[in-house]
Amino acid sequence: MWVCDNDNSMHPLLSEWLNVLVRWAHVVAAIMWIGDSFLFMWLDAHLSKQLTKARDGDIVGELWMTHSGGFYEVVKRKTLAQHELPPTLYWFKWESYSTWITGFLLIAIVYWAGGRAMMLDATSPLTQGQAVLFSLGLLIAAVVVYDLLCRTPVYVDNRVFGVVGLALVTATAAALLQVFTPRAVFLQVGAMLGTVMASNVFFRIIPNQKRMLASTQAGEPVDATHGLKAKNRSTHNHYATLPVLFLMLSNHFPSLYGHEHAWAVLALVCVFGVGMKYLMNFRRRTPPVIVLGTLASFSAAAAMTVPATPDVGAPVAYAEARRIIEARCLPCHAAKPTLPGIIAPPKGVVFDSAADIVAAKDRIYLQSVNTKAMPLGNITAMTDEERATLGRWIAQGAPTE
Repeated sequence: MWVCDNDNSMHPLLSEWLNVLVRWAHVVAAIMWIGDSFLFMWLDAHLSKQLTKARDGDIVGELWMTHSGGFYEVVKRKTLAQHELPPTLYWFKWESYSTWITGFLLIAIVYWAGGRAMMLDATSPLTQGQAVLFSLGLLIAAVVVYDLLCRTPVYVDNRVFGVVGLALVTATAAALLQVFTPRAVFLQVGAMLGTVMASNVFFRIIPNQKRMLASTQAGEPVDATHGLKAKNRSTHNHYATLPVLFLMLSNHFPSLYGHEHAWAVLALVCVFGVGMKYLMNFRRRTPPVIVLGTLASFSAAAAMTVPATPDVGAPVAYAEARRIIEARCLPCHAAKPTLPGIIAPPKGVVFDSAADIVAAKDRIYLQSVNTKAMPLGNITAMTDEERATLGRWIAQGAPTE
């Protein structure tokens, strides 16, 4: 009984502890992985070909850095000769693997085992088990489709590849909005991109580096194209980091995923994330069109999420608004929630009194009327007519008399 509730979802106390521990580990792992990505892309962009001293070997460039009270000399070599092999070679891979593993556990704990409302609307014909299998299948499908795309001519030009990739991501989001709740769609798309990134490290980047190392150890000519292929996949990962971070954090912001055209908001923020990463990499060398496009994408996404002006309409009595809130909201948002699996009001928001309701009227409008993000998964079956009634009551000033 302590592990599961009657609806086969995980017990809330167990879920909460697993959630916080795995989320903590996931954030730490992601910081290390993304930090590595940012650092190495920065290093490549700042390597100087004017060496401070003569060096033998296949040198790409060098740079000097100061940090933590010391100085670091960094030299990048495209390949190594057998006699140049160091006694210890450090690999950067577990940051990626641990991020994906903890992310997989997190989506399993929060969404797959978190109860039907986390993934599906109350009217969905799918069962929770079917939704979980579909979600898992999409992670695998994302890797397959991405790898197939990398075998086409669009792979040659990263700009073209990015446009095609954005189109596929947007189409996927639009299609999934017909199946999952918007909140789950944003997380699902983020998980798919994160899985593609981790697969790049596991299946492409590290194996290619191992092939080069094996040739070096054997004293054979090194095929540098393996390194170029690994670098290209690493570049894909690098530009996906900010969009994936946004998608992973978006579940806390209903005004983003709850928009009528949430797929468009998702696409615009992905463009903004990629543009920001380009600006971070090249700064003053960034072409004006990219600067303008980055700002325009963010402005368009922000403009889309501005709540519509409430319709005042016919007068609505407080008693009618209260009836709707008691039936659809109070099962969760009460000092003592009655909905199974809820042990405390989400975010501490309660609607036990008229004063509580009036104080939260703007939040109620945003989440229950404008974005329809609440109730979660519409678990209490709030109707469109009830949402419109609440909207009119709030537009009239939320009178309690």
